[in-house]
Amino acid sequence: MAKIIFIGSAHPFRGGLATFNERLSQELIKAGHTVELWTFTIQYPSFLFPGKSQFTDAPPPLGLFISRKINSLNPINWFLVGNEIKKMKPDLLLFKFWLPFMGPCFGTISRRAKANGFTKVISILDNVIPHEKRIGDISFTKYFLKSCDGFVTMSGSVSDDLKKFVPQKPFIQNPHPLYDNFGEAVSKEIALEHLGLEMGYSYILFFGFIRKYKGLDLLIEALSDERINNLPVKLIVAGEFYEDSKPYTDLIAKYNLADRVIIKAEFIREEEVKYFFSAADVVVQPYKSATQSGVTQIAYQFDTPMIVTNVGGLPELVPNNKTGFCVNPSSFEIANAIFIFFNDHLAEKFAKAVKEEKVKFSWNVFAKEILRLFRELS
Repeated sequence: MAKIIFIGSAHPFRGGLATFNERLSQELIKAGHTVELWTFTIQYPSFLFPGKSQFTDAPPPLGLFISRKINSLNPINWFLVGNEIKKMKPDLLLFKFWLPFMGPCFGTISRRAKANGFTKVISILDNVIPHEKRIGDISFTKYFLKSCDGFVTMSGSVSDDLKKFVPQKPFIQNPHPLYDNFGEAVSKEIALEHLGLEMGYSYILFFGFIRKYKGLDLLIEALSDERINNLPVKLIVAGEFYEDSKPYTDLIAKYNLADRVIIKAEFIREEEVKYFFSAADVVVQPYKSATQSGVTQIAYQFDTPMIVTNVGGLPELVPNNKTGFCVNPSSFEIANAIFIFFNDHLAEKFAKAVKEEKVKFSWNVFAKEILRLFRELS
């Protein structure tokens, strides 16, 4: 059995990154491995986190050993952490990489740890090239990637980006597993009552934090389509604004959609997630760019059909006209897909296909693939 140190976001930090790392750690422990999850004392400088808070007040997940050790801003800390891992000699040092800003920190820790001539380094990559570009992205990313022995990607687009940086290094591609930690679905009636929403309407869900690349503007414009205006359909926007909300509220006012768009502009707590997905007839991800998406995997968990755009890895996750629709990122095509979905009463058909498709997205398989790569490197 392997001794693993896993570096990334974890409790008391909140959000999908922490959820992913904690859930994967639990699966690795279940398989008999020893896992320590090392997270941050300081994760982001304020300019990289426009949300209200980085922290959760929920209790820590059971059965995990989580230590706050890493200061993303302090190079002295990086050397100290790397030297500590070097002395501990874990079999595997695992990173979850999602942002070039982390490249210098993670790359330095990785290099110091590997100096023991024993520890192997694997990184799970959310992105290689980020959605929102900043100065230093390329050099920071390259510095980190060159320090690793192997990689796990979760979409073809990330695999293609990875090969541009380190074409000779081994990697495996495995889809993002299901987020199965949000509990079981409830009836639509219970969900609507819990959220204070009206019966007699169908609901579209846009879920997750809001940034330009996620295309909420396209979805609002799509909702103004005359065909959809004639349907009893409302949009739920559930998530925190990571940018100015005014352009979106202006669009809602422009198209007179105030009575058809419900905005829950806040971080959605883990125990509340099931109500939003149980209330929704369809989840729409109108992204303008993407790699893979945890939102898709939450929709799979709750058997909710999806309408996504054909960017990044989303077409790999949502087969067109099977578990939903995959369309070009334009308000017209999104509107067309929404209209067909409701007009042709496709919710039951697509939900059945979602149940069949989601068996592919197992945490057990994901963990086994990481360990298979580790054995190949050893």
